[in-house]
Formats: sequence, C-alpha cells, structure tokens
Amino acid sequence: MKELMEQFLGNRISRRSFVHTLAGLGISAAGIESIVRESEAVVKGNHFAARRVTGTGGELMVAQMKAAGVRFLFTNPGSFEVGFFDAFLDQPGMNLIMGLHEGIVISLADGYHKVSGEPAFVNVHVIAGTAQAAGQLYNASRDGSALVVTAGLLDNEVYSDDIRLGPRPGFDQKEVNRQFTKISWEAHDAAGIPVMLRRAFKVASTAPGGPVYLAIPNYALEKRGVTADIYDRRHFMIPSNIPPDQDQIMRVAELLLESRSPLLFLGDEVTKYHAQPEALELAELLAIPVSEDGLTAYHSFPRRHGLFTGRFYSKGRDLILNFGASDLGVGRGRVPNSPLYGEDTTVVRAGLNTAGIGRNNPFDLALVASVKQTLGALIEAVKSMATKERLAKIADGRPELKVRRFEIDKAHVGLSPVHPDELGWALEEELDKDAILVSENLTGSNQFYSTGFRENEKMWVSNSGAGLGWGVGAAAGAKLAAPERQVVCSIGDGSVMYSASGFWTQARYEIPVLTVVCNNRNYQTVRRAYFRYNRKMKASNRFCGMYLGDPDIDFVKLAQSQGINGIRVESSLDLRPALRRGIAATREGRPFLIDVIVRRTGGGADSTWYQAYSAAKTRTRKV
Repeated sequence: MKELMEQFLGNRISRRSFVHTLAGLGISAAGIESIVRESEAVVKGNHFAARRVTGTGGELMVAQMKAAGVRFLFTNPGSFEVGFFDAFLDQPGMNLIMGLHEGIVISLADGYHKVSGEPAFVNVHVIAGTAQAAGQLYNASRDGSALVVTAGLLDNEVYSDDIRLGPRPGFDQKEVNRQFTKISWEAHDAAGIPVMLRRAFKVASTAPGGPVYLAIPNYALEKRGVTADIYDRRHFMIPSNIPPDQDQIMRVAELLLESRSPLLFLGDEVTKYHAQPEALELAELLAIPVSEDGLTAYHSFPRRHGLFTGRFYSKGRDLILNFGASDLGVGRGRVPNSPLYGEDTTVVRAGLNTAGIGRNNPFDLALVASVKQTLGALIEAVKSMATKERLAKIADGRPELKVRRFEIDKAHVGLSPVHPDELGWALEEELDKDAILVSENLTGSNQFYSTGFRENEKMWVSNSGAGLGWGVGAAAGAKLAAPERQVVCSIGDGSVMYSASGFWTQARYEIPVLTVVCNNRNYQTVRRAYFRYNRKMKASNRFCGMYLGDPDIDFVKLAQSQGINGIRVESSLDLRPALRRGIAATREGRPFLIDVIVRRTGGGADSTWYQAYSAAKTRTRKV
C-alpha cells in the first residue's frame, strides 16, 4: 500500500490505475473515495486535507468531535438529542460522563478544563436544560473556561411557535445564555454541523477563552445521507504562544532595572499558559514582591514563598507589572475613593485578554502576547542588560527571601466543634504534597495551604464567580483530567446542597474524590455581610435565612444514598483519623465524604435564630 501511494503521489501511475488497484485490494468504494481525495489534496499541496464523511447529522457531529480530540462527553441527555446519542454509541476513545442536573454537567466540564487545559465538550437538553445550566455557565464565563456547550433544539420557527420544551414565542434558544458565552449559534442545516462545531472549538479555546454555545435542531441531528468534510484539530485550533514585541521587551527590562520598588501582579493567564516557572524566576532574579488578585481560579505563585505579599497593594510602588491579571476594580463594582495607582507609578500590562487590559484603569505600556513568552523574553533581556554583579546588588538591596510560615493558634486546636483553622491545618499536613485542592469553601481557613505549581506544592483550583454549586462536579472533572493525582474537594455545607447529585456521578464512574464538607450549618459569607451592615439584624443578633440547622442535614447519609461512603466528625480528636480513612478509600479507587462539624466564626457566629413557620399548624382540617 505504501509503495502504491508513493507511485501515485510521484505521478508514476494514473488516477484510473490507482483506483483500479485499490479496488483489487478489496477496499470499499467509500474507502477508495476517501483515499483518493486525501492523496490528491497532498499532490496539490493541500496539507490540511479533509476526511469526507457521509451519515446522519449526529454522526457528522461525533466525527468532528473525535477529530477535535474530545475524550469526555459531559451530559444530561434528552429525548430530542437522539440523533446525537445514537451516533455516539460505541465510539472508541470517547466516554460519556453523566450528571443528574445541567449545573453539575457544566461544573464537571469546567473542572476538567481547568486542570487539563483542554477544551471540554458538553451536551445538554433543549431549552429547559440550557436554562438550568446558566448558573455554572456564569462561573465558567468569569474564568474564561474553554467549554463547547451543545444542546438539542425544538425549532419554534417551522410551524407552531408555542411548543413544549421549545423557546417561547418570538424568542430563540441561543438568547438564553448569550451573556455567559463568547458567542452562541444555532445550526439548522445538518451539513453545516461540522464547520459550526469547529468554529465553536476555535472560539472557545482562543485566548482569552470562554464558553460557547451551539444548539442543533432534532431534525438536523436525525437527517440521513448528509455529506461533509471533517478536519483534524490542528487545522482550526489557534495557538496561544504569541511572542512579544522585542522593542517593548527591552523597554520593560530597562524599567525593571531602574525601578526602586517594583511589583509583579499575577493573574490566571500565568497558570493557564504554564508561565509559573518564568514568573518565579523573574521574581527571584530581582527579588520582586509578587501579589495576586483575590478573584482568581488558580494560585499562580507559591503561597509560602518569601516574595509573595498576598492581595494587591500599590502604595509605594513605582512600577507594576501586570501579567494576565484582571484590571483593578474588576468584580467590585464601585468607583474608588482614591487613585488605585500612585502618581509616579508606571503600569505595564501583558497578556492575551485585550478586553481586560485597560478596562477600568490606564496603562503606560501594553504587550499583547503570551505571558509565558513575555516573561521568558523579559528574563533574557534583563540578563543581557546587566551583569550578574549588578543583578545581585539589586536583589540584595531588597528584603531578604524568607520562607513564609503559618502557625496555627493553639487556642484553635482540640475543640468541639472543630475550629476551621484546625481543619485547614490538618488538610495541609495529611494530604499529598502535590494534591489538587478544588475549593468552594468561601470562608474556610485556606491560608495554611502550601499551594503553587512545583512538585511538592498543592494545586489550587477554584472559580472567581462565586455562583454556588460548582465544587462537587468540578472536583470530579479535575480527577478525570488528572487521575494520577490526589483530588480533594473542600466545600461549605451551603454549596453542597446546590450540587449534591454530583456524588452519584462520582460513584457511577468510580471517580475517587475526597470531599470534605466544612459544615457550620450557616450561610456564613452572607451572615458576615449582614453583620457588617450594622443595623437591625446585628442589633438583634437575628439574621434572615442564614441558619441551616433544625433540621440538620446529614451529609453522610446523603452521600450514602448515592453510593458513596462517609463519616461525620464532631470532635478534634476524630478529625485526622477520619481524613486518613478517607484518603485510604480514595487510594483504593472509591470516592469518600467527610462531614466536619465546624465552629462558625465572625460577627453573629452564635446566632441560631430563624423565622419559624408551620404550614401544618395553619390547617383547619388535618389533610
């Protein structure tokens, strides 16, 4: 066969002889057509030759998914997507992971993408499923997660416009989540499904990334005898390794060498594009302090490093280098009372998110390029412009590097209920040094974790949207992306109840995640805000809708009802034995849940008040 191809490509045999010989080898007519088409494309210099496929709309969709490199289909299926699921059956190399609610499906995909870096593929059910996915799609859109979200569609512009499970009269389905996507489409022609799917992958994964949405009518998925071209991912996925302008690099290097008090401000692009080693090297080269935005999905710089300063603080800085972080003020929604930068502060922005650069605040220099390549080029430029002695002198003139150490207050140890600090401390010490921490624990004691990117540091994965219901699914998606690493979901009790059906998914697909519920029977983040408001609720120590006890939720039984074992911890003495038991279960390949009863902290922590009401007592007859 190889010799035959070489003869045809070298024009030593005719097309007719090539086809005749292929037929003699027993190759089908469809196979011959595909071989000849691709061979002729090579002859013409077309190195991105398509593979022509004929089948149903659903079969074309699956063929293009496979060519795009999809490994997992995250879904909650529906009857009007039958043309798709029938085509997906028995597809080698691709696995269906089902969630029992569309919110779980999106968070599964989001966690998978955040850890793997690959675009995640989703299919949800028509209009209702699309709407139910919106909460977690919001989170994914905030973080620029590359999700290709597809859905079935019952077309309300064919005959009746008032159909069950169709868009409401006068509206279309893609409008439902338009604000949570980079773009939304509907594909009404079966032959156009592959090209629109390729477009979806391209848009979702092109920096700065984000979810896209494609709705496909049932008649398009089920249409038979449709022919279309299928292309491999390398022909439509745009690379992100865009180099910086060298003149700008030299200018930034000069600014760094002349600066007396610079600051590196890092954002999620640093982790997304694997630039953490370069960020660390630059920081250590000149002993530059590093801070991160509080609204991040990752920890891009080692949290225990002596140069890490915590949240952004610009006072006294004459140079701020922002690498892939949000613009100051993003997520806060208020006009600042004073300037965010000093009058003499020079601001340099670098990254691929042009929508974020200069969104609220001006800059002096912007480098639209890969943060990894920019940091690498900047390191080389600095080294080329200064001797080792000068670099050492600059670094020595700044605060000495010291390992950041976090000690627990002994008064917070040995209590019942467990203090959140002891829970955070115990997790840091008991978990693998390179564990992946998926956190939806908004008021947990997260300061003890040695997070970063190096081999002996934990990976931090969260979301910047704070829409509850993300953690259980995201942790399962993270484990699918990194099966060789320990994955732990640290989650508040309120968040669990938005996403508890995700335990079923973990059990069915044997996804060994350790879930640790920080259970304070409270919406603590909200209660603290009520307390800060400093009016009637604070004065009376009664907080509307905050207390989650009476009745208490039994998270162990909730998990057990879906096939996951667990244990409840009420005393400090039982905490570490429970963690070790859970870790042992996950090492054996089983998900496990630990329900830790923790103390409430902050203003109003002692309040267990709620507005009581009994519907039963309002009855005039016992029915």
